[in-house]
Amino acid sequence: MTGTTAKTARPSGRMPGLTVRVASGRLSGRLSPRAVATGLLLLALLLAASVAALMTGDYPATPADVVRTVLGEGPPGLELIVGRFRLPRLLVAIGVGAALGTAGAIFQSVSRNPLGSPEIIGFTTGAATGALLALLVFPSLALGAPTGAVLGGLVTAVAVYSLAFRRGMRGDRLVLVGIGVNAVLMAANSFLLSRASLQQAQDAQMWLIGSVSGRGWDEVGPLWIPLIVLLAATVALGRGTAAMEMGDEAATALGVPVERTRLALVACGVGLTATAVAAAGPIVFVALAAPQIARRVARRGAPPPMLSALTGALLTVVADLVGQRLFAPVQLPVGVATGAVGGLYLAWLLSREWRKGG
Repeated sequence: MTGTTAKTARPSGRMPGLTVRVASGRLSGRLSPRAVATGLLLLALLLAASVAALMTGDYPATPADVVRTVLGEGPPGLELIVGRFRLPRLLVAIGVGAALGTAGAIFQSVSRNPLGSPEIIGFTTGAATGALLALLVFPSLALGAPTGAVLGGLVTAVAVYSLAFRRGMRGDRLVLVGIGVNAVLMAANSFLLSRASLQQAQDAQMWLIGSVSGRGWDEVGPLWIPLIVLLAATVALGRGTAAMEMGDEAATALGVPVERTRLALVACGVGLTATAVAAAGPIVFVALAAPQIARRVARRGAPPPMLSALTGALLTVVADLVGQRLFAPVQLPVGVATGAVGGLYLAWLLSREWRKGG
């Protein structure tokens, strides 16, 4: 059958939605009214948090002043502060949160485990190891922390995937191998810090906390260009991801190349994680919490990548805003705020999974 057809379906355990198939079913998608409403709500909250972030600082501003400044009609002093300092910092926070939220959704879908996030299975720690090697061991190469983070994340991903692959990839194997690799890398990071000079160790430790403070326009482009490309690739893989949620055998029966799709998803997740770490350091727990929050709010069976991106962006912006205002004039790095909240969330998630298993 050719042309475009649409019908309303009610899958088991999910909200009713609109299924659209185009050109003999080669392109299909499912629009959930609740997911659309959730996305709009998250966008509204992110916009409100962004305006609040642009108002925050020593220079007083009202929401109207911020809107006029963004449109190019604000007071000259505020235009300078917003354009040079606050806006690039906000864009980095949004981009980093979106990248981590999407990466968490990818790994939790691939592993079918709510603990399958980059910081749990070693990819974030591997990116940090690469950055530490660039800063402390090979400073003469002038790679810099961002380049080292990208290389470290990629090498860690190859190692974890290779060790976990045995006649196909299983989610539980990926998580277990990743936890083991993560422990080894954390020990390696501690060793590198212990062998560094005091000044080097202090500088590296500040980077390891994770922060968007002091980020300028030079960091916006290298973050957002790969982010947009990787988000587009994740969306393009959406049909295969949805089929794989039903199991590998069902996905194969539907014509989805399971291992190739899974490898492509892992590559996207690793790229997103490395991009975020390169821009702001290893900000923890956003990738773990954002997909689960989005899944529960949207009432979806698996973490939705785009809603997870919006949730991650919102969490990061709010955490940075809290870090700026909670102990003002002292500013807390965003990684401290997300770590404090994320630790409580992880404890709750582990206890919930334990009770469910018991």
